[in-house]
Amino acid sequence: MSDYFDRAADKTFTRVYKNETPDILAAFAAFDQAVFATEGREIPLKYRELIALAVGITTQCVYCIDGHSQNAVRAGATEAELAEAAWVATAIRAGGGYAHGRLAFKLAGDARAEHQH
Repeated sequence: MSDYFDRAADKTFTRVYKNETPDILAAFAAFDQAVFATEGREIPLKYRELIALAVGITTQCVYCIDGHSQNAVRAGATEAELAEAAWVATAIRAGGGYAHGRLAFKLAGDARAEHQH
């Protein structure tokens, strides 16, 4: 995905949303602004941005990684905090593989039962 990433040019495609679904775009923008409001939230902005960065790393969204890493730094995050957020994301992805491996063992039981008959 990152091969297709162009920070400046990619934003021009927002025009499709503006032209085709302006109501949904406006609702999304308002929602996003509420989530990342500077004031009025229990979790400080720096931590919300670090959470968003970790989620972006987990989902491998280069746009989220770009925006939220910069926003986290602007909100006061250090390189050590960025690194820890990246490790949190890595642990969650690895944990997902571990847990889904257990699911594979469970679901494979159906084939074992068929094979034994």
